[in-house]
Amino acid sequence: MSQPNHPLVLVTGGSGFIAVHVILKLLEQGYRVRATLRTMSRQDEVRAMLMSGGLTNLEALSFIQADLSSDQNWDAAVQGTDYVIQVASPTPNKVYKDENEMIQPAREGVLRVLRAARDAGVKRVVLTSAFGAIGVGHINHKGPYTEEDWSNTDANIHPYQKSKTIAEIAAWDFIRQEGHGLELATVNPVGVMGPILGHDYSHSNESVRQMIEGKMKAVPKIYSDYVDVRDVADLHLLAMLRPEANGQRFIASSAENLSMLEIARILRKHLGEDAKLAPRREHPNIVVRTLAIFNPKLKMIASLLGQDMSTSNQKAKRLLGWTPRSAEEAIAATGRSMVDIIKGQMK
Repeated sequence: MSQPNHPLVLVTGGSGFIAVHVILKLLEQGYRVRATLRTMSRQDEVRAMLMSGGLTNLEALSFIQADLSSDQNWDAAVQGTDYVIQVASPTPNKVYKDENEMIQPAREGVLRVLRAARDAGVKRVVLTSAFGAIGVGHINHKGPYTEEDWSNTDANIHPYQKSKTIAEIAAWDFIRQEGHGLELATVNPVGVMGPILGHDYSHSNESVRQMIEGKMKAVPKIYSDYVDVRDVADLHLLAMLRPEANGQRFIASSAENLSMLEIARILRKHLGEDAKLAPRREHPNIVVRTLAIFNPKLKMIASLLGQDMSTSNQKAKRLLGWTPRSAEEAIAATGRSMVDIIKGQMK
């Protein structure tokens, strides 16, 4: 049970897939949580997601309206907080005419939150970055990526991945040059799977939905690592609390490299009849690259063809004692949640 003297944590982008699980974990452990929302009309939706996750007492949760694109309310949002978990970021699902439409808000939003946190005397900020800031834009890279790696922003990479890279670099530069003692740690998740508590979920989950509904007849030859959202939330809390985490990046990954066809097999294995429409074949790379010319939403997928995107999770395990679930467990949990969502919409 949270008490008035318990630490207060600000979680930005409070309605998001990762953010809701972070809030759930914080409240379970007795923290007070203030969550930012772009529109306050989503408060009840967030509360419903948390109750779906098993919480019954939400007295320690409050909301404040704040948007990464505006200075308004950020000083009030961080006031009195001990920690900030900066999850909010522009979505990769939109089609942008110019990459700066995604890059600028991501960079400026992170800096806006860091400035407010510094000025309010916050102890530490945990920034949700991404694998997109680590392992993209490299040709013929071999071996698992580690926290020492950075994506190559000079390469022809998707604006979302470029935005994540530039935003994280800006955050570390700010801490070095203007942080004045503010601590920073980053969590860099790979494809995030796991239980879905509402209608906000990751773009990795969207591919699972398309597989289950039979909208994806064949899959691109992409091999990725995955992680359970519950483990991502755990890692955020470890990065927030542990002294060793200050100044460090942490890849959130089960460190198992799976093809999209293997994801489809896992769905059939765990969901049976509910996943009978999951794809059983792969698209040739040339087909995906050709389709991407005409469909902007496929450009990020096409850019990942033939890339080694395997990761190491040894740093988080060694330094913080983090123990993630298997990719199969995470993917199966996504599948079960998605079936519930689809059936709920069909009623």
